[in-house]
Amino acid sequence: MHKTINSSDLRDMILVGAKQLELNRAKVDALNVFPVPDGDTGTNMSLTMQSCVAEMNNCKSSNFQEVCDSISKGALKGARGNSGVILSQILKGICTVVRKCEKEVDVKTFAKAIESGAKVAYGAVSVPKEGTILTVIRMMSEFAVKYGAKKKNFETFFHDIIEEGDKALAMTPEMLPVLKKAGVVDSGGMGLMTIIKGFNAALTGEQVAEEDYGTANVAVTDDGGFGDNSAILNMDIADIQYAYCTEFFIINMKKSTTLSAIDRLREKLMNIGDCVICIGDLELVKVHVHTNQPGRALTYALELGELDRPKIENMLEQNRQIKAKMEAERKEMGMLAICTGAGLSEIFKELLVDLVIEGGQTMNPSANDIANAAQKINADHIFIFPNNKNITLAAEQAKGLVENKTLHVIPTKNVPQGFAAALEFNPEASPSANKTNMVHALDNVKVGQVTYAVRNTSLNGFSIKEGDIIGLDDKKILAKSQSLEETVLKLIAKMKEDFHQVITLYYGEDVSDEDAAALAETISEKYPDCDVDFHNGGQSVYYYIIALE
Repeated sequence: MHKTINSSDLRDMILVGAKQLELNRAKVDALNVFPVPDGDTGTNMSLTMQSCVAEMNNCKSSNFQEVCDSISKGALKGARGNSGVILSQILKGICTVVRKCEKEVDVKTFAKAIESGAKVAYGAVSVPKEGTILTVIRMMSEFAVKYGAKKKNFETFFHDIIEEGDKALAMTPEMLPVLKKAGVVDSGGMGLMTIIKGFNAALTGEQVAEEDYGTANVAVTDDGGFGDNSAILNMDIADIQYAYCTEFFIINMKKSTTLSAIDRLREKLMNIGDCVICIGDLELVKVHVHTNQPGRALTYALELGELDRPKIENMLEQNRQIKAKMEAERKEMGMLAICTGAGLSEIFKELLVDLVIEGGQTMNPSANDIANAAQKINADHIFIFPNNKNITLAAEQAKGLVENKTLHVIPTKNVPQGFAAALEFNPEASPSANKTNMVHALDNVKVGQVTYAVRNTSLNGFSIKEGDIIGLDDKKILAKSQSLEETVLKLIAKMKEDFHQVITLYYGEDVSDEDAAALAETISEKYPDCDVDFHNGGQSVYYYIIALE
């Protein structure tokens, strides 16, 4: 356990944080919801970290001050887009505190460093916006300062602030309507959490890997497509107030330039545009602004020093190109499924379902949630699999909330029916033929579910006690006992008919792989005429979902 960290540990944290972000760069990019991003968030943040690493590697010293200065300088030099710039300021704030230490940094000091990172980041943005990376770093810093002194080692400290950061990230859709509409969390905040988890991995020795970036309502696509951007990109080009994304560095400052002059430059830029970031010192200043007068922005900057690496991008043209690409890649038909459980979601994706949103028993999505998800699929006809009778009505209501698309609700009452319907999809057939075949497929699968009783009752001829394991079909309770295996066997015996040839078990989050395999073996011995298979569904509430076909 690390009670303190030295400059070598800090180097490792930066290296592993950068690696963790690069591994997950595309997934962070997929969360970007703004109509014309200056560049994808994950890419921008990753390139910022890579610049930071490069500058740090050029520093051969083990002195905290020199290592920290190289990290700050590299981050600022390589900062790209709003997210990259804010990240550079977080790192600068952290290094401002850490660089004062001679040999080692304890948890309490590092907590203050994170607080400094949050303050510097907020100060760098002209109009700080909550529901972004700023919110995530602020809430983590507040928690760190309040509880950091009580943590005995860095591993415990990082575990707890990561937990707090994840909570903050989950709150971002409630703070920014554009995120809630898209059904995603803030991409910059997700990028930051990826880096912080990399910091922790550097200390624990864990292998860095791709993260599972689920969102509030919408599963993130990782196929390089439009993913969660598509609905937001439908905004009219007239909604873009400032057309030119303008970025540059100011170097070789004039002798007359002061820190106050940099502040005045920031104020001038705010008068001609928005999304203003103007940060740095008398050696280097990084500027970013959205404006209709990029020439004036450059002229203002020349009053302070020389321009370096100017970049001006036409966001109106970017918007046109994105829309043109969407239209070119638009397809006739797509599929949308609703379920809970990572395993079940993955099976739907393997069946070429375009998008899976979370929902099911105890978590029914609204009509608006379903409509927003359907809007993200770049197709004219969308087949929706509710997979729960309590969601079907909301899916039907979603039809009136979507423009320029036709929604077809297939009345699937459970996930196996959804699988059966998805298997019938034929891209060469017409939408009406597909719908007919999907509906007919529902009759070919019989489904039972096994869960537990939450109270005492008498129902369907059974005297049920709280905690009993019960098996039911879509209408009534068919089996109960104190044993999970016994209830499954009783349920199958009640449901199985002579023509059934396949029995499939989808086991939930509370069932181990070993137990599911053993139960499948028992069922195979009892029904040798059937093929028995089992899959990790990962669903809550239900121990098993059982399909007979």
